[in-house]
Amino acid sequence: MVPYQDMPPNARVWIYQSNRLLTTAEGMQAHQALRQFVEQWQSHGKPVRAWAEVLHQLFLVLVVDEDYEAPSGCSIDSSVASIHGLGQALGVDWFDRMVFAYQTADQQVHTAPREQFAALYADGTINDETTVFNNLVQTKQDLETAWRIPLAESWHANMV
Repeated sequence: MVPYQDMPPNARVWIYQSNRLLTTAEGMQAHQALRQFVEQWQSHGKPVRAWAEVLHQLFLVLVVDEDYEAPSGCSIDSSVASIHGLGQALGVDWFDRMVFAYQTADQQVHTAPREQFAALYADGTINDETTVFNNLVQTKQDLETAWRIPLAESWHANMV
């Protein structure tokens, strides 16, 4: 696995968010599974230059240097299959896009299904300044600058 700091700013990013926070043991299991996958990940018989991590006990983040070796459709499918398998092993769903993640003023990360998220906004628990996670970012640079943004500046604002 390539160190994160060695990945270029234009490296491709995939973020998979769990539908719930992982326990410490589950986070360690997910971390280990990601490391094992990335160590053997190949595209057209060549290693994929990648970094992967579990962040906030909630997100699986894959970063790939496409300038070195762009993942093929089959290799991307293998990453998705691996994440599906990990979800089954842990009893979580990494593909429910209607569970939103946000961070409170005390830096705690929480999740809420769309309807609950809207209710939290309506009752003032969260507001336009609440940090949300934009899992649609595409590059390492975007991960660093546009992944955590105020709700008012995100696509999440359309959901409240």
